[in-house]
Amino acid sequence: MFSTLVVVALSSSLLFTVNSQGIVCNATSLCPESTPCCSEYGFCGTGNFCLGGCNPLYSNSLDSCLPNPLCQDATHSFADNSRILTNASYFDGNASEYDWVVDKGSIINTNSSGGELGLILTETNGGTRLSSTRFMHYGTITAKLKTGRWAGVVTAFITMSNIKDEIDWEFPGTNTTTGQTNYYWQGVIPNATHGQTETGISDTFSNYHEYTIDWQPDALAFSVDGNVVRTIKESDAVNPTTGVNEYPNTPSRIQLSLWPAGINTSAPGTVEWAGGMINWQDPDYVSAGHFYTLIQSVTVKCADPQSPGANITSYVYGSNQTTDTPSVAFSNETTVNGAGPLFGIVGFGLGFGGKTVSLIIPALFGLAISLV
Repeated sequence: MFSTLVVVALSSSLLFTVNSQGIVCNATSLCPESTPCCSEYGFCGTGNFCLGGCNPLYSNSLDSCLPNPLCQDATHSFADNSRILTNASYFDGNASEYDWVVDKGSIINTNSSGGELGLILTETNGGTRLSSTRFMHYGTITAKLKTGRWAGVVTAFITMSNIKDEIDWEFPGTNTTTGQTNYYWQGVIPNATHGQTETGISDTFSNYHEYTIDWQPDALAFSVDGNVVRTIKESDAVNPTTGVNEYPNTPSRIQLSLWPAGINTSAPGTVEWAGGMINWQDPDYVSAGHFYTLIQSVTVKCADPQSPGANITSYVYGSNQTTDTPSVAFSNETTVNGAGPLFGIVGFGLGFGGKTVSLIIPALFGLAISLV
């Protein structure tokens, strides 16, 4: 059983905005001009509703959402947390200031072996999700990490676009010798799962492994420690019933998370997939006060279909956008919320447990929803 986790991360001010407006956005109900941006959680609003996760297809217009910061090659290590904004509700879209935001939950840094970033799950925090501030429109991402090892607890390393194209590495439950790969197109749950279990990985909890998503316009490959374990061709992603190509093809953020699948509010299939209900009396949990996953580094190599010019700062959805064939444009528009007038589109590309030293807990309210 494969699942997608949607985690709602809201500050108290954002929570008030949602409750006071109560405007839901979807394919048949676009946001009004007064609250033009459809957040990734399906509510209309302004401000940081218009940043990462803002769905242009359900917003008032394609340009209601702020542009998505352009991909940059980088190797992110975690000697400290200085490049991580620990409360995403304060992020203004400036990807030069922060590389990552904590959407939900809490992080630690071991400050050992050059630094390890820990994502934390407790009985009350609903899990932790970390998102990149920059987007990628094809490229290669490698995360060097250690997974969890507990029933009902899922470690995930994924890409997610604003219109819910998704590519997954997931590690559910107690099995520490396998990982699961999957992909989705625009949030559609296919009748026959795209998920597959990759075997023969040595103790994913005790050992660091490098998990790679190599996402190119013509093929998607998954690797472990440099060895390709699965390849999907773009040409093989056509839905035989609808004729629509369901290959992920829109700019995406990188997300790493530790989330609770084995809880009472999860669907029975999700609980079973994750290895059962979480045991909050597990000796590891009792000893540390939390479950965790550790991340040593994330390496990003961009592969835009066309090379961006020197003045390009962002991606936007193009004027020839249709639901089935997303069109992605390069732009020199600002990505910063409230930064003043935007500038014109300049080009198009057709879319296709370590020692805890510090603990940072953002003041967030969260709601976790499992989709099966």
